Amino acid sequence: MKDLSKHPCFNKDVKGSCGRVHLPVAPACNVSCGYCNRKYDCVNESRPGVTSAVLSPIQAVSYLRKAKEINPSLTVAGIAGPGDPMANPKQTLETLRLIKKSFPEMIFCLSTNGLGLPPHIDELVELGVTHVTITVNAIDPLIGAKIYNWVREKKRPLRGVAGAKLMLERQIESVKLLKAKDVLVKINSIIVPGVNEDHIGEVAKEMYMLGADIINCIPLVPAEGSDFEHLAEPT
Repeated sequence: MKDLSKHPCFNKDVKGSCGRVHLPVAPACNVSCGYCNRKYDCVNESRPGVTSAVLSPIQAVSYLRKAKEINPSLTVAGIAGPGDPMANPKQTLETLRLIKKSFPEMIFCLSTNGLGLPPHIDELVELGVTHVTITVNAIDPLIGAKIYNWVREKKRPLRGVAGAKLMLERQIESVKLLKAKDVLVKINSIIVPGVNEDHIGEVAKEMYMLGADIINCIPLVPAEGSDFEHLAEPT
């Protein structure tokens, strides 16, 4: 049985002694967020949503093998993008399948917006995923509509409140299904000044009632070229 205390995102006491690696195998995304710009990458920056290369599942395993040789303290293999893992289910599931075969001791982690997650939860658990992070920025669709430009459902984009409402429904469903499978759930909430900064408490309360284990409040990083590039980073 895996030691769940070795995940630095869920246990602050092991930060510095246990490491994680994100495997960029999921290029496509099913949501357009106002704080995101994935158009370019730079060796001098490290921000969410960008990567220098997208790996195939086989390349990801090779990359992980080399990373563990350099840093044996790596305990967590995560998939967080650069798009959304469950907008790329084939690549994500195959990567996890190959890692499980080569590195059965690794802790598997997934970070997603939750939109495409529910149909794959059973298989993810079978593959050994024990930790899932879901980015929930609003539980009020009126606020969510200010954050999401569009939400794509089966190649059909939904905009405004309709898109935000669908996103919330899938996120709530995802948390419920994951907790029914005894998966540890972390909520990421991006704090966007003037948009949802006074709403995060309500997000935390709702996710707690659903059984989520921890919430991680992330201050907005105004990305050049994004809708929110003009906003100030929270203090």
